Amino acid sequence: MKVFAIGSLVQPLTPEQKQQIMPKEVAATLKHYLEGKIEQFWFREKKGPIFLMNIESIEQAKAELDTLPLVAANLMAWELMPVTPVSPLGLLIQARSQEGTGQGVA
Repeated sequence: MKVFAIGSLVQPLTPEQKQQIMPKEVAATLKHYLEGKIEQFWFREKKGPIFLMNIESIEQAKAELDTLPLVAANLMAWELMPVTPVSPLGLLIQARSQEGTGQGVA
C-alpha cells in the first residue's frame, strides 16, 4: 500500500537540537529508504518532510515513523494518508473497450 506521510515540526528546533538530532534523523530516514519503506521524499521549506511510503498498513507506517529521532523526541508529528490509483480511470478504459466491440456504453 502507498501512504503519504506529511511531517510537521511540533515546535521550531533550537540550534542545539538540530546539531544533536538531525544527523541521526537523516541516517534513520536513509535506512528506511534503503529498506524500501520510504519510496520517495521531499522537503517543505520550514514545515517538514513528505514521504511516499511503500508499506503494509497505516499501523506499520506509524510504527516505522515512530522510530525516527524527531518523533521519539516529541518534536515531529505525522499525518498519514493512504493513496491508491485513480479508480475512475479504469472506467474510461472499459468504455473504450466496449466501443471497439460495438457494445457501447450503458
